[in-house]
Amino acid sequence: MLKYLYISCVCVLHALLNTSHVAGRDFTRQDMADYRERIKSMFYHAYNNYLENAFPYDELRPLTCDGQDTWGSFSLTLIDALDTLLILGNSTEFQRVARLLQDRINFDIDVNASVFETNIRVVGGLLSAHLLSKKAGVEVDVGWPCTGPLLRMAEEAARKLLPAFQTPTGMPYGTVNLLHGVNPTETPVTCTAGIGTFILEFATLSRLTGDPVFEEVAKKALRALWKTRSEIGLVGNHIDVLSSKWVAQDAGIGAGVDSYFEYLVKGAIMLQDEELMLMFSEYDKAIKNYTKFDDWYLWVQMHKGTVTMPVFQSLEAFWPGMQSLIGDLDNAMKTFLNYYTVWKQFGGLPEFYSIPQGYTVEKREGYPLRPELIESAMYLYRATGDPTFLKMGCDAVESIEKISKVECGFATVKDVRDHKLDNRMESFFLAETVKYLYLLFDPDNFLHNSGSQFDTGGVLNADCILGAGGYIFNTEAHPLDPAALHCCSRRQQEFLEVEEMMLDLKNSHLHSRSPNNIGQTAQGETKNEIEIEPVTESDKKKMKAPILSCPSQLFTTKLSVLGQVFSDDT
Repeated sequence: MLKYLYISCVCVLHALLNTSHVAGRDFTRQDMADYRERIKSMFYHAYNNYLENAFPYDELRPLTCDGQDTWGSFSLTLIDALDTLLILGNSTEFQRVARLLQDRINFDIDVNASVFETNIRVVGGLLSAHLLSKKAGVEVDVGWPCTGPLLRMAEEAARKLLPAFQTPTGMPYGTVNLLHGVNPTETPVTCTAGIGTFILEFATLSRLTGDPVFEEVAKKALRALWKTRSEIGLVGNHIDVLSSKWVAQDAGIGAGVDSYFEYLVKGAIMLQDEELMLMFSEYDKAIKNYTKFDDWYLWVQMHKGTVTMPVFQSLEAFWPGMQSLIGDLDNAMKTFLNYYTVWKQFGGLPEFYSIPQGYTVEKREGYPLRPELIESAMYLYRATGDPTFLKMGCDAVESIEKISKVECGFATVKDVRDHKLDNRMESFFLAETVKYLYLLFDPDNFLHNSGSQFDTGGVLNADCILGAGGYIFNTEAHPLDPAALHCCSRRQQEFLEVEEMMLDLKNSHLHSRSPNNIGQTAQGETKNEIEIEPVTESDKKKMKAPILSCPSQLFTTKLSVLGQVFSDDT
């Protein structure tokens, strides 16, 4: 049992187990504590202004002190910030917000929602909050973590996304209407990340609820995408999910692709899945062979390997942190230092940075307070203890406070060259940026647990171990506990076995009753009854929750996607 726990809970980042809990050479424990307090102040300045000026809208507009819906009218910032509250130590507010979300959030709405964003922010946020509920002092249901109101909300949201996966390839559409399913005019073109970024949330949901459909569709999409890689082992940026033809053939590790690679690694760790790790290992070889130049990663043509865009994108900054998960620390350090030089040049990472020119790219000069470089700093500091990463965290705190802080929150930097601001504070600022900053300076946070502390029981099997460490962050920084999957997998298996026994007994009882005995009472009187048919294997399949679907309809070939699409003509 102990061996299993260390495999499924603690080995997630074996490098992290050797982490020193003593601050770096240039940082005292008091320095660390001071920065934690500053980061908390940042969080509450943004959070309180959202509650006062923007709730129940999705996001805060900090320059005009009001709110707007952006990704589906879910009060998204509140969902995204929920687990951050607990990580900062605020159990009381966690409990209040959890109750508030249960009372207010409704997914039966006529809204076109991004399948990708709804999954990582809403489904991921609710799953994480559900798994952290007991630690937050919430009175959980009997059978938790395999049941609970936040889990039911996550399942409801995920079911609204299932129609998007009903394609000939199994790769999902990018947008779905939460009430009506896929719009008949919806473009079949989806970015690579929008296909390959479901396995963490959907597998967690399947293992907790016992319904395999979520994990199955996520796995099918990953396998379908794997089959489309080029002869040199690369994938492009956007693909037609009906025909499997690549629309944008630029290969890289940034926008439109990034979290696909991230989920192969994290999915392999969380599920102990060799197939996913094999996929990533093959991609990693091709990426190093064709896109890596002097510890930068460029964009290349997926079939030829020729450079198409010699740029660094801010979303690529997750890569060094992900490399630390597989122990590739040497390459991770070198690439991180390259990215850090860009941060120091501008006080933030521009969306695009021309490597040959050493400057921003036109119309891509903004910094929307993204977390990726801070995320990598957190992982690498845990793995190495090098104070360079604490210094990066200090720079981030100073820059964000100096450049982005306004009366009603923190504003997106419209242009890193002159630090002009834009009227938006994305929900990931509270879900990711502040969270990773805080965890960087909080070596004793419960999320950094090395397995020395854990909870037992809580479900039908007494040997269930929870909270032992090895948390897996989804791409929106929502932590998931892999041990819970084991607890509920056993519980669901036991439930299915009991259900199977009951069905067999029922069928046996029905077959044993002769026609002459049907309808006879103890006194030999006859009464009217509806004859019960035996339960068949077909009936058992029908008992499972159905996959939501829409009638097959013709689709237009218009291209309508968020963000920039890279094609051979650009």
